Formats: sequence, structure tokens, C-alpha cells
Amino acid sequence: MQATASRKAVLYRMVMPAHTCPYGIKAKDLLEREGFAVEDHWLKTREETDAFRAEHGVKSTPQTFIDGERVGGFDDLQRHFGKAADDPNATTYRPVIAVLSMTALMALAASYAVTGTPLTMRAAEWFIGFSMCVLALLKLQDVETFSSMFLGYDLLGKRWVRYAYAYPYLEAGAGVLMVAGALNWLSIPVALFIGGVGAVSVFKAVYVDRREIKCACVGGASKVPLGFVSLTENLMMVTMAVWMLAAHH
Repeated sequence: MQATASRKAVLYRMVMPAHTCPYGIKAKDLLEREGFAVEDHWLKTREETDAFRAEHGVKSTPQTFIDGERVGGFDDLQRHFGKAADDPNATTYRPVIAVLSMTALMALAASYAVTGTPLTMRAAEWFIGFSMCVLALLKLQDVETFSSMFLGYDLLGKRWVRYAYAYPYLEAGAGVLMVAGALNWLSIPVALFIGGVGAVSVFKAVYVDRREIKCACVGGASKVPLGFVSLTENLMMVTMAVWMLAAHH
């Protein structure tokens, strides 16, 4: 879309030596993609920014004006163009989808590198092992926050709090061992135990108690709702453990 004089926007945004507002950059990019010529005003000091906010009665920058009317900040600008503004509190399955998509691709890539073909049973095993490792990694970034959310629904964690702190390490250890195919006598019981307890806990919280809470599966800051995906994560571990148990007997 061509920017013309009839499609002009005035943008005020913070561009300081120690800080450039990322939402100002996004607002400028969005306006240009929508075909606007942008009159870009930089607020280069805190004093300039405070004076601008006081003059226009706003609490934040950037601020966009179109046809002399104030549209608002970046979220307001998105809504002005009919786009969904980001809601930081909205529930979403995107983190889980991202993890499982990447671990599936990693498993296919590893299978291809080792066997020359991506579609093997080993790829399926690696997928679950890689998924356990990555999900554990996300939990290990902030074990304290993870444990607080985990204790909201895990049956064993409520009775023995230290289990909530141990869980990410148990998941990580079992995942690594399963990827390596080593120490099955250790990895299989651990996966069976944490997966089994997790599945029962999620099933009770969601399908028996009908609770609507967040899942700690991708870390304590997750907006993923506790439900089918969380149950699937635990059942994957149980399935992997049972499969390995059968394959090695």
C-alpha cells in the first residue's frame, strides 16, 4: 500500500540515549504497513516526555494522531486498524504448541541424522524425551514460581511440598535418560510416577472439581489453562515409560 499525503499520521515516541521505546517502534512500523506517512517526533529526554504527557493528558507514550485526532498508544492503534491487541492476561495454548512443535521437529531431525529417515519409532521416543527436557527447562528457569502454581492442583505436592520443587529435576533427569536410552531402571519408574500422579491430579482438578486454573506445565508464569493439554503431557510420560518397559523385556 502506497503512503500518500492524504494518509498521514503524527507519532510521538521516546527515543532517548539509554532507552528507545519498543512500542514506539512497533507503532511506527504498523502505521507504515497500513500505508501512512509518519511524522515521527522523538521525545529525547524524560522532561520532554513528562511535558508531552501533561499537555495531552495521557499517562504513556507512544501516542499517535490521525487527522488531528488522538488514536492513543500501540494497543489503541492496533484496535483502530481492526487488529487484536495483545492481552497479557489472556489464556493461550501457544507456549505448549510452540514446545511440542519444536520438539517434534527436533525428533524428526535427530532420526534423519542417525538413520537417514525421519519417520522411525526412535523419533517418537525422542519426541517425548525432548518434550520432557524442554518442559523441564521452562520450569527450571524459576522453580519457586513454578512450585507455587503447581501446588494449586497437584495432589502429592499439596501433601509434600518438597515434591513441587523436585518435580522439574525429576522430569529433566528422566527426559535426558530416555533420550539417551540409558539407565532405564531409573528413568522408567520416575516417568511412570510423576506422569501418573500428574495425570490423576489434573483429571481431578479439571474434570471432577471443575476448576478453572492455570497449568504450570510450561513454567509458573504460564497463561496455559489446566486441562486436556496438561493431561496429555502427563499421559505422554506414562506412555513412554510403558513402551520402554515393554520394549526392554
